[in-house]
Amino acid sequence: MAHTNVLSAYRETRIKTASQGQLIIMLYDEAVRQLDRGRELLTLNAGGKKDPARIEQAGKAVIKTQEIITELMVSLDFEQGGDIAKNLFALYTWFNRELLEANIAQDSGRIENVRSQLSDLRNTWVDVITKNTAEGAGRPAAGINIAG
Repeated sequence: MAHTNVLSAYRETRIKTASQGQLIIMLYDEAVRQLDRGRELLTLNAGGKKDPARIEQAGKAVIKTQEIITELMVSLDFEQGGDIAKNLFALYTWFNRELLEANIAQDSGRIENVRSQLSDLRNTWVDVITKNTAEGAGRPAAGINIAG
């Protein structure tokens, strides 16, 4: 019980002290983790049949990912982000539509496709944040504009 409280406190502190860029990466990380879980749960059991309990858990993992993607959508700044924000919004909309269809059809291929693209976006954000952090070293704190 005490271990759970310590872990929960650590997670809360990590989120509260994270920069905007780190928060976006955390969202991507969790979305990828949830899709991995969903895919794993959709795999056939040893008898070659789908387990209804696993299907429900997989569905919940996919829905959690859709909620994360929606959070990424509402965090876009269209004034600052311009075309990048618009393009990300369209891509996030497509992700959510694909995940809805994948969830209905229990299609692990569609889940993998979205997962792969989310992972690529996550890695791009890491590169951008790392570059901006390196360029900002030695200068007054200028903050990164995560507008899209």
